[in-house]
Amino acid sequence: MLEALVSSIPSPTAQWQSWTIGPLTIHLYALLILAGIIVAAWWTHARLTKRGGEPGIVLDVVLWTVPLGIIGARFYHVFTHPHDYFYSGANLWNVFAIWDGGNAIFGSLIGGAIGLWLACVTPKHKLRFWSFADALVPGLLLAQAVGRLGNYVNNELFGLPTRMPWGLEISPDNKAYPAGLPDGTVFHPLFLYEIIWNVVGIVLLLAIERKYKPRWGIFFGMYLIWYGAGRSWLESIRIDPSEFSFLGIPTNVWAAFAAIVVGIVVIAVQHHRHPGAEPSVYRRGYEWTPGGDDVDSESSDGADQQPGNTVAEDIVTGDAEATSRSGS
Repeated sequence: MLEALVSSIPSPTAQWQSWTIGPLTIHLYALLILAGIIVAAWWTHARLTKRGGEPGIVLDVVLWTVPLGIIGARFYHVFTHPHDYFYSGANLWNVFAIWDGGNAIFGSLIGGAIGLWLACVTPKHKLRFWSFADALVPGLLLAQAVGRLGNYVNNELFGLPTRMPWGLEISPDNKAYPAGLPDGTVFHPLFLYEIIWNVVGIVLLLAIERKYKPRWGIFFGMYLIWYGAGRSWLESIRIDPSEFSFLGIPTNVWAAFAAIVVGIVVIAVQHHRHPGAEPSVYRRGYEWTPGGDDVDSESSDGADQQPGNTVAEDIVTGDAEATSRSGS
């Protein structure tokens, strides 16, 4: 019955990938990435303001996270696929051609995290790093799902050959198409698998959040575990894995394992350090109130500046407010 409904999934033709309007070339892949950024920013804004964040602060943070996230995504991809960009006669400008595809999500997570940290330590914001990360989770998963449509448009991110009725059609002219395969071979649509995995993750994680209200970065740790688990399998059946491997395991699979480990560590450490409720998405003394000015802890509440509790430590740990309150 299923085979009668779906015999294979056709890949979009080149006409779908870009359009030329006068001197401009508009790439659908880039538009989908932009759409993902917009929906993630909108959803994060809604969640953060509901928890006491200042309206518009997400846009300020985006100015840090998006550029560094894009740089990290491209750098990671090029670093793990050097033979695609560095060879005799290669056009080195292709290293920067992000509109042609080739943006690694693990790289974007690293770059985006650096951007978020920088935004949080600026005197203007004083947000808790982990509070913002928790608010970002569902929007991030949705943005990743939207971005995977760009991989579909660019005829990339497909897996091993399959006989399943939802196999993805790929032209033999595709540079990642394995040699020697018979005509009519179709492949696992990894882009679709990841979209489904991300959407299921949104539903599951939001259900967990609604029931248990994990904060202090614990919710983001759950995201890392979920996403890492899905990617570890998807990367293992990918037709064009990274060019490097260790113990026979591709780099991207190790990156997925690392995400799981980091998620577990974040949950364990933050659960131990912060058993109480999260009082604010801002660090102590910098809370925002509607219609009021930010409170400057250095001038109005010197007691909050505890010796040995540096700005960097506050950002990484979420500061020890819950612990100190429970002991007072």
